[in-house]
Amino acid sequence: MNDKITKEKVEKYFKITSTALKEAKNSIIKGKENYAKEIIEMVENYLSDAEHFEKKGDFVNAFAALNYSHGWLDSGVRLDIFDVKNDKLFTIK
Repeated sequence: MNDKITKEKVEKYFKITSTALKEAKNSIIKGKENYAKEIIEMVENYLSDAEHFEKKGDFVNAFAALNYSHGWLDSGVRLDIFDVKNDKLFTIK
């Protein structure tokens, strides 16, 4: 059954979001650096929160923080702050 938030699932989404963050950092649209900085800061804060929860064994909150983190990245893509093409990592128009 796939309705449990496991350590493995959390680790999978850590990898996905961390990879997406690296790609976003390298794809900032010229003139949007200030917006990108704010989004990246939020992504990194939520990733840090997720790490904190994971270390405590709280996989539900770790997973929630990871989803918020990735949501910030997707919003940056949709708002044309990051010019990315990978539709496996991002929600692309």
